[in-house]
Amino acid sequence: MTNNMIDLATQIGAALKAKGLLLTTAESCTGGGVAQAITEIAGSTEWFDCGYVVYSNASKTEMLDVPAALIAQLGAVSEEVAAAMAEGALANSNAHVAVSTTGISGPTGAVPGKPVGTVCFAWSTGHTIHTERKVFAGNRQEVREQTVVYALQGLLRAINDI
Repeated sequence: MTNNMIDLATQIGAALKAKGLLLTTAESCTGGGVAQAITEIAGSTEWFDCGYVVYSNASKTEMLDVPAALIAQLGAVSEEVAAAMAEGALANSNAHVAVSTTGISGPTGAVPGKPVGTVCFAWSTGHTIHTERKVFAGNRQEVREQTVVYALQGLLRAINDI
C-alpha cells in the first residue's frame, strides 16, 4: 500500500464522513485493492458499506445484476460494463457512492483494441455516473496499483462534486 493510496483514502473518508455518505466498491481487475486502501483507514466503518470483488463474468451478473448480454456484446472490459457494475453495487448495498474497475492487468488477456493495461472505470453518485477508459503501462502489479490510485482519485472528485 503506497502513501499516495493512504493519503487519497484518508481524504475520501473525510469527504464521505462530512457529507454523511457511504461508499461501495465493485472491483474486477483490482481484486479488492480499492476496498483494501479504503479500509486501511481507521474508522472507515463510518463511511464504507461494502465491496464486491467480481472477477468472473458470472459473478458480475449474479452479484451486481450486470446484464450477461451486455458483457457478451461489449466484453467485460468496457465503460458500459463498468457503469453497470457501479450501478449494481449501489442497488445491492446501502451506499450512496460507488466506484468500479474492470480491466486487463496482464501479462495475458489482451484482445484486439484492448491491450494489456486497459482498464475501465465508473464512479456513480446515484444521480450521476462518470466512466473512463485508461491504458496503463507496466507489469501486472504496476497496472493494478495505478488502477487503484486512479480509481481513488476519481472517487475523490466524484464526492467533492456532490
